[in-house]
Amino acid sequence: MRRKKKNDAETPAEVGPTESTASDETAGAAPRKRRRKGTGPLEERIGYSFKDADLLDRALTHISALTTSRSRTGSYQRLEFLGDHVLGLVVSDMLFRTYPKANEGELSRRLADLVRKETCADMAREIELGAVIRLGVSEAGSGGRSRDAILADVCESLIGAVFLDGGYPAAAALVEKLWDERMRTPVRPLRDAKTTLQEWAQGRGLPTPTYREIGRSGPHHNPEFHIAVELPRLAPAEGSGPSKRVAEQAAAQAFLQREGVTVERGNG
Repeated sequence: MRRKKKNDAETPAEVGPTESTASDETAGAAPRKRRRKGTGPLEERIGYSFKDADLLDRALTHISALTTSRSRTGSYQRLEFLGDHVLGLVVSDMLFRTYPKANEGELSRRLADLVRKETCADMAREIELGAVIRLGVSEAGSGGRSRDAILADVCESLIGAVFLDGGYPAAAALVEKLWDERMRTPVRPLRDAKTTLQEWAQGRGLPTPTYREIGRSGPHHNPEFHIAVELPRLAPAEGSGPSKRVAEQAAAQAFLQREGVTVERGNG
């Protein structure tokens, strides 16, 4: 691995010092890869120690921290793609074993809740992942370390990195460690508000609800969307959120609450 020179242009405020993974002074020992300071405590929190320190570093690197001369593959994006699918497989297996009486529909709803971005961001906060994410100066200054989208992406990339470094058993152990309690005690209704509203409308002979963006506020890097949901002969309801999907769910929830409809939970 090429050592960075002092005058490298790569976000010096965000690239921390390194620490040895083991005693490099051992006589005759080959040089070992070094890891950034601060990742050791992270490894303790997740219960896994990386053999390849570069892999962990890449899993924690946002594209904003890369110089123009480096490939985008130096960021966590590819690992996020892998980790997303590993997470889905592990959680599916956990659900299949834990809820033997649940049908396919309920298992799918539970899975959707557990692998959604908001849940991944919650898991990232539990292991204090934001503190060790490698960001460019601008992204760090705009609150990137606490943003759900970034936290969720890095959480998935970490899972992908563990999978590559230690295989499926190591990745499964990490996911089970972080997700087991959440799986057994969901914090959100298993049937989301949009699905419930659509079924409620269909049961009354109404068409599928339509969602319309009625406004957007906040800075470009952290917008707030305002959505209205509409059904014929009924007053619309509105909701807001950091993404259109979240705002649509909020609007559907507001509509259901107004009509006195409860979003049901699973019975697995």
